Amino acid sequence: MQRSCKRGLCIFYLTFPGLSGILCKIPNDESEKPQCIYFKIQPVCGRLSKDRMGDDISLQTNRHQHRRLSETEIIQTGKHMEKNYKLIIGYDGTRYFGWEHQPGKDTIQGKLEDVLNHLAEEPVLIIGAGRTDAGVHAMGQVANFKLQSAYEPEEIKRYCNQYLPEDIVVLEVSEVPLRFHSRLNAVKKTYCYRIFLGEKPDVFRRKYVTPVAENLNINKMKAAAEVLLGTHDFTSFCGNRHFKKSAVRTIYEIRIEEKKDELDISFTGNGFLQNMVRILTGTLLEVGTGKRKVREMKEILEGRNRSLAGPMAAAKGLVLINVEYE
Repeated sequence: MQRSCKRGLCIFYLTFPGLSGILCKIPNDESEKPQCIYFKIQPVCGRLSKDRMGDDISLQTNRHQHRRLSETEIIQTGKHMEKNYKLIIGYDGTRYFGWEHQPGKDTIQGKLEDVLNHLAEEPVLIIGAGRTDAGVHAMGQVANFKLQSAYEPEEIKRYCNQYLPEDIVVLEVSEVPLRFHSRLNAVKKTYCYRIFLGEKPDVFRRKYVTPVAENLNINKMKAAAEVLLGTHDFTSFCGNRHFKKSAVRTIYEIRIEEKKDELDISFTGNGFLQNMVRILTGTLLEVGTGKRKVREMKEILEGRNRSLAGPMAAAKGLVLINVEYE
């Protein structure tokens, strides 16, 4: 064991990779207790060292890479320094059984936790902002997880993208306050449902759009969407018939845009029930094809019965665009 001290900051460490050490701040006043934390030397051939240009502590590897931890980050009261990390993730959900863990099945959450477990060498629980269904995609899913040891965000991003399958990518990693919760702190979510206007989409889009061969009355669909705006009980649009909690949600905007051979329907709200966006889309499509009247939308909302709404649109056309926070 070696000891290094400077201005009351002492590090007791072992130079063998994969082992732990203790870092203590020794107060000038003997009546005060030292503040100590544990740190973990990552399993690379490296050593803890002082940066030549300042007082930061860094992990120097044989590849001359540094992971710097400032003194204010390192010195904390307690036995460890818990960190909370926020991820922004994109994925092609085609071959996955949704976001959430399912025994014996591939899920986005499961793949991410497998990789993070190997990185941190400790059990990791990742919390997603939204539980996307099987086959649903994401461009900006948000998740967070906590670790008992500190990593640079770029180090986590690089490690994840090295070992995750090609249809999952970590776009951003940032350290956030310990109280941050990706689902509970979310204030807005935006989903987009993509519809191919024709019988068969081109081969490169077939996994991400739902074809509709019938002519659609876009103006009537927009009028029906207006009825859905605001705060309502959306029980009629919930796919979980046994849902016991409040089904009240607020939809801020429904945007319907025609782009050549594609129709995009974007939904922005403070939250969505299970299968809600897909059932809303299926009902709006029935209005567009003339199978329903615009005035029925109010009756469906007030009826609070799943059987009153239209069918659930296919999963492959839906993508989670982003999640917003205050």
